[in-house]
Amino acid sequence: MKLRGKALAIALLFVGLVLVNYLASSLPARLDATAERIYTLSPGTKALLSKIHDPITLVFYFTKSANGLPIAYKNYATRVEEMLRQYARASRGKLTLNLIDPRPDTPEEERATAAGIQPQLIPTTGEQIQFGLVATQADQQKTLSALNPQREQFLEYDLSQLVYSIQQIDKKKLGLITSLPLQGTAAQDRQMMMMMRQQPQPGQFVATEWEKTFQIVRVEPTATELPAGLDALAVIHPQNLTPKLQFSIDQFILSGKPAFLALDPASQHFKRQTNPQQQMMGGPTPNVSSDLPALLSAYGVAYDAQKIVGDLENATQVQTQGGQLARYPVWLNLRRANFNATSATTAQLNTALFIEPGALAAKTGATTTFTSLVESSAQAGVVDAMALQFAEPDAIARQITPSGKKTIAALVTGKFKTAFPDGAPKEPDAKDTATPPAASLPPAPHLTESTTSSTLFVIADTDWLFDDYSIRKMNFFGQTAAEPINDNLAFAANTLEFLSGSSDLISIRGKGNSVRPFEVVRTMEIEANKQYQEKLRALDDRLQQVQTKLSELQGKKGEANRLVASPEVTKAIEDFQKQQATMRGERREIRRALRENVDALENRLLLVNLLTGPLLVGAFGLWFARSRKK
Repeated sequence: MKLRGKALAIALLFVGLVLVNYLASSLPARLDATAERIYTLSPGTKALLSKIHDPITLVFYFTKSANGLPIAYKNYATRVEEMLRQYARASRGKLTLNLIDPRPDTPEEERATAAGIQPQLIPTTGEQIQFGLVATQADQQKTLSALNPQREQFLEYDLSQLVYSIQQIDKKKLGLITSLPLQGTAAQDRQMMMMMRQQPQPGQFVATEWEKTFQIVRVEPTATELPAGLDALAVIHPQNLTPKLQFSIDQFILSGKPAFLALDPASQHFKRQTNPQQQMMGGPTPNVSSDLPALLSAYGVAYDAQKIVGDLENATQVQTQGGQLARYPVWLNLRRANFNATSATTAQLNTALFIEPGALAAKTGATTTFTSLVESSAQAGVVDAMALQFAEPDAIARQITPSGKKTIAALVTGKFKTAFPDGAPKEPDAKDTATPPAASLPPAPHLTESTTSSTLFVIADTDWLFDDYSIRKMNFFGQTAAEPINDNLAFAANTLEFLSGSSDLISIRGKGNSVRPFEVVRTMEIEANKQYQEKLRALDDRLQQVQTKLSELQGKKGEANRLVASPEVTKAIEDFQKQQATMRGERREIRRALRENVDALENRLLLVNLLTGPLLVGAFGLWFARSRKK
């Protein structure tokens, strides 16, 4: 009986554990103890899921049966699956999740390929896997063609973007106000230019990319209002905008619709159209800068159209008129460290080129939220735009006094105040005496504050949108192909796609990764590497000195063209060889000391992990036994 009772107790315990595990996995409640809440859906995602009307089917393709699958992909696939299950629960039945393992040479693999899932190659085995997501609603279908563990921090944004985009049937309308030839010469003007034997200007590649996603509606600067039905607005290098058009832009932004604003203190396009000789002789200076001071001031953004950012650390190497190479500090060649790592628009960028950009900052006392997206290094300062006209790169570098990081691009959000508190401006030639005071109409209603949270992307440069600074054109079998030379095009596409999404999408921020680095070990390695690099630099300096002496000796050869080494040089070589051997020994000692410290830390952590569980169980057993005796 005792044996049978023990067996029954063990069986019941096993069944109880299985039931507890099942119930725990089925309950909607979750405990997220991560620092950045990476396993918790954002309020924006929850709001977006609550607005789904027609059911959506999500098909998650992952070749989990592939041989030699990296552990990083397995863990990330589990992460994606768990996140998708949270989406299905939060949608209250509006989302249906299907999991498919598309094995090679199966109908599932063919369906995945037909849906647009791109095969990914396993480096270790050379085998291809499919790892993507397909969303279907009615006859609409959208695809995340390739999921990558390196983009884990934007997993929630990518999934929410897919759910949002599947519900959009038509292309969104993008209003475009610009004084630059981004779209090239208009069709109605090309015939006239050809008749006048003038070459029409080609469009820029960035406009072609935008046309794939948006229906671009051109708005002339002389217009008095924006067309109806616009979903987003792009204002690029605005010049001579009518006051009423500025009022219409203000009301558009205050209504909650997003806007893309690109200003420039020194547009290269207009600089090339100037005549330097006329300027030197006192001729008219063209208006190469752009600004919207009334709107920016009302929205809490400080910008000076006469100041240009120079960065001594991120200066671009250019060729001067004399054929020499020089670093040009007002051409900023920025890298990953200069981009905001938590914003979906900039986190995946590696390089970008900005030509004589301006500086942005949050205005003192502003109530809006100013988020810097692109920054210079700390070795940056500002110079007057007029000082760059005839100055050489070295002279410009001497004018720059580093004063800290400068913001080149920013995202401004929050409740905006109108730039026109008195309503729509009147026409300059309007005569109030034409209408008697008694018969005058009351002013039309207008917004004085944002109805919801407004979004404005502003960048203090426009040259980065041109082909000259973003792509390299090639002739490919008679067709013009473009090869990106940096991430300028990706930045432009990311920004407008981000802004054109719903306000719920804009509120979603990047989160941390599930794989957390060992910060203590990393710090130990960095400190050891610093010491190693300093000694290695000293070794290189001594090596250069000896090589200089040897070069001098090469010029002193005897009659038989034989090298004659003086005792001093021979002794210098011997000393250097001894120093080199000593340095190599020190290098080995540094690496050994580093490994000893890291290994000791690893052993301590391993010991703590192994003993913590048994010690806690033993302590609980002693406490339980003592309590039972009492």
